[in-house]
Amino acid sequence: MVLTPSTMMPLGRPAPDFTLPEPATGKTVSISDYDDAPALLVVFLSNHCPYVKHIADGLARFGREYQEKGLAMVGIMSNDVDNHPEDAPPKMADEVKSRGYTFPYLYDESQEVAKAYQAACTPDFFLFDGDRKLVYRGQFDDARPSLDVPVTGGDLRTACDDVLGGRQPSEEQQPSAGCNIKWKTGNNPPWFG
Repeated sequence: MVLTPSTMMPLGRPAPDFTLPEPATGKTVSISDYDDAPALLVVFLSNHCPYVKHIADGLARFGREYQEKGLAMVGIMSNDVDNHPEDAPPKMADEVKSRGYTFPYLYDESQEVAKAYQAACTPDFFLFDGDRKLVYRGQFDDARPSLDVPVTGGDLRTACDDVLGGRQPSEEQQPSAGCNIKWKTGNNPPWFG
């Protein structure tokens, strides 16, 4: 298990567009579906990653709580499913059900959305304000599978509370870290070693 940090995309960058399928419902979800939301959280996830598994139940609770506060939230899975079939769309639908995710969990088959967001790892978090400018790209909290630290979502909660309260989150942000996105052969982005 190699720990990969997020790329820390520059703050203020506009949210890249996406339109992706949602395996759990068969619907298609676009970023424009959330135009009226005061904030949008985009999270790159994977079913099999130990770092995602470690926070998944906490992320599900976070999603339920913050969607009630007005946060729009989507999960995106961009891994190469030919080499990682445990991340395939039917398994994504199973994950939504077993974890109780209340946010759409979308499939980025081409991996172009992950590239547009400069996503590097799972989990990787991108929080945008009402103008869809990036205000937070960092960790959920300090919890890791190898650490005896409770999963609280503290870092992300603070950033979301700031945005939903009309404040700018602190620019002091700790990178997320986890499994690298499993790029298709020949599809590696420039930041992937």
